[in-house]
Amino acid sequence: MMKNLIIHYYENLRDTKPTLTVTIPLSIIENAYAFIPKKLKSVIEKEGIDIRHSKGFLREKDLKGQLVEIENIGERLIISID
Repeated sequence: MMKNLIIHYYENLRDTKPTLTVTIPLSIIENAYAFIPKKLKSVIEKEGIDIRHSKGFLREKDLKGQLVEIENIGERLIISID
């Protein structure tokens, strides 16, 4: 089964649905980075996260679920593996 890195971005903390959701197969994460919208890249990089190194999670058989949740002034970012 292929694992995916899922990024949910909420522009407003009160939102119940993400403003933007990006799903990337972990097997191509290094190359797919170019397809992430510029605004979302900016949010991710501002938090010091480099998702291009996420391919290592493929070796973790049982790894699934939320990896990180960041709330910043008015916005929220959730990164998970499914």
